[in-house]
Amino acid sequence: MPPKIKEMAIEPNPNSKPARRFTLMIGGEDALDPQAEQPPCGLPQERFLLGKRVPIAPILLLGQSDLVIDPQLSIACLQPVHLHATRDHLVLLNQTQLGLTQEESNALLKPILPLLEEDFQSPLLFHNASFYFIPAGPFASLATHSLEQSHGRNIDWWMPRDSHEEGISKRWRKLQNEIQMLWHIDAINQVREQSGKSSINSIWISGIGKLADVEVPNFFKEIKTIYSNKPLLKGLAKFLNTPQSADVNPDQLEAGFADTDDPEPIWEMLSTALENKQLDEVILVDFPQGHFRERTFTRKSLHQQSWMFWRKAKKISWQDLIGTGA
Repeated sequence: MPPKIKEMAIEPNPNSKPARRFTLMIGGEDALDPQAEQPPCGLPQERFLLGKRVPIAPILLLGQSDLVIDPQLSIACLQPVHLHATRDHLVLLNQTQLGLTQEESNALLKPILPLLEEDFQSPLLFHNASFYFIPAGPFASLATHSLEQSHGRNIDWWMPRDSHEEGISKRWRKLQNEIQMLWHIDAINQVREQSGKSSINSIWISGIGKLADVEVPNFFKEIKTIYSNKPLLKGLAKFLNTPQSADVNPDQLEAGFADTDDPEPIWEMLSTALENKQLDEVILVDFPQGHFRERTFTRKSLHQQSWMFWRKAKKISWQDLIGTGA
């Protein structure tokens, strides 16, 4: 019998270049399970970006301040909000609908600051018009939902709850009620209501966690620029020491990552870059029905071939992507 031929190890080509790729993420909503006792903490993109513990607060703080943050310090994010009363429940309004100014926020913070620092057993770390950040202290074990996840919904299902330590949610509700009473009689709210604006009638807690809890996706090791104006992405860029910009630079697409409220123009830019061989791959990450999905597009797969082979292949449009899941 002839001797067996040994398998030859294929050596990688030292001259081969890594694929030039860009990642576009499209955020989604949770697919709520009516049989579940509680919804998951964080939107699917928040869990994807930060890991299962979803430590939003320290990342937001990092992106909005110049503070040096202890990675082991558990931090809570507090936000002044409006709870809209319907016939049988309360709905949390999106904070962008409130138009809260820095001066109004400062004035609202003043009467409640002693309560916050007493119950949290710590001074405030940082605040601006939309956020108050404080070490979580005795509230560190509280399970919460971000404002982005909870707004526009009946808050009964989204209120903070106990995780492994009983009585913490009850303690938070007591503090929340005290703040609501103080704000109910505050002159700032009287002026807002007279001018037709929604009152600031409650406070929302969320994002409790540590920087040490952050678990970013592995591919972020290759990302050179993060394109987004969202507070969470600004903080994540700073955490990763990665350059960040609000607008996508068409001349710096390689190893880029984008998260925007208007992804269609970016897709057009990226598909053109594929056609022009400026990029080798475009990775599209989205969350249909709350589940992670990743699709890779190349110059070859950018066009849909008709069964009528004599017709020119049709370029995949944005409507194709979001409508049919191409």
